[in-house]
Amino acid sequence: MQTQLQPRARRGAQMRQREIARIPIDQVRPNPYQPRRVFSEEALLELSQSIRQYGLLQPVSVRKSGPEGYELIAGERRLRACRMAGMAEIDAIVFSAYEQDSAVIAMMENLQRENLHYMEEAEGYQNLIRDHGLSQEELARRLGKNQSTIANKMRILRLPAQVKGALVKHCLTERHARALLRLHDEEMQVKIVRLIVEQNLNVKASEELIERTIARMYGIEKEEKPRGHISALVRDARLYVNSIKSLITQMEDAGLAPTYASQETDQGLEIRLLIPKAKGKTA
Repeated sequence: MQTQLQPRARRGAQMRQREIARIPIDQVRPNPYQPRRVFSEEALLELSQSIRQYGLLQPVSVRKSGPEGYELIAGERRLRACRMAGMAEIDAIVFSAYEQDSAVIAMMENLQRENLHYMEEAEGYQNLIRDHGLSQEELARRLGKNQSTIANKMRILRLPAQVKGALVKHCLTERHARALLRLHDEEMQVKIVRLIVEQNLNVKASEELIERTIARMYGIEKEEKPRGHISALVRDARLYVNSIKSLITQMEDAGLAPTYASQETDQGLEIRLLIPKAKGKTA
C-alpha cells in the first residue's frame, strides 16, 4: 500500500521525485524506524513461496542512501520474503526522501495494518519524537491522529520492563496495560500482572483486582449510606499524593512542564507544585 506524506514546508521534508527501478537486494538496508519488531516466520515463508510463483506484485519503497545504497521506507515483509526466495534483485520505487519522511512513512504504512502490536506502535511514536525533535502535536498531524491518542499510547511505555514483557509474551490487551497504569507502584504492577497471567484474568476481572488492590494500598473502605450510595473513607494521605502525581502525568502528556517537590514538616506533608505559564501569556 503506497502512502503519500503531506510535508511541512518549514522543515523542508518532502518527497521530491521518484522512479521505478530494479535494484540489488543486498544494497537495501532496513529502516531503523520500522516500528514492527516481530515477524511471523510462517507468514514470511508463505509470502516467499507466493513471490517465487507469481513474482513481487507490489514494489517496495526505498530512498537513496549514499552513492550505492538504499534505505527501506516501506515493505519490510516483502523485502524479507524476497531474500528468503533467494532473489538477487528487487523491484522498488526509489524516492529522494529525507530521513524524517522515511521514518514517518514507515510508521504510517504499519499503522494501516491491523496486526501492529500496541507496544510496537507506542515505541514507534517515542522513537520519532525523540530522534526527530517532533512534538506530540506535530506527529499527530503528520499521522492524521489526535494528540491525545499519541499521548495515551506512549503512557504505556512507563510500565516496568518486566510488565511490558509479560504483556507482550502472554498476549494481554492494551486495556490490561491501561488498567495497570492506575497502580503507581512498580513492585505492585509486577505482582498484579503475574496474578493476571497465572489466573488468566480478562480485562474486567483485572480491573476489579486492581481496584481492590488500590483500596487496600490507600486504606479506602466502602460503607453504605441510607440511600444506597457508597462513599470512600480515605485514611491515608498517600491517596491524595497519588492523585496529584497522576494529575502531573496528565499535564506532562498535554505538553506542560510542571515541577513537583514534597517534604515532611512538623505540621505534615508539604507539597509544592508549579505550573509554568503558557508561552506568550501574561498574568
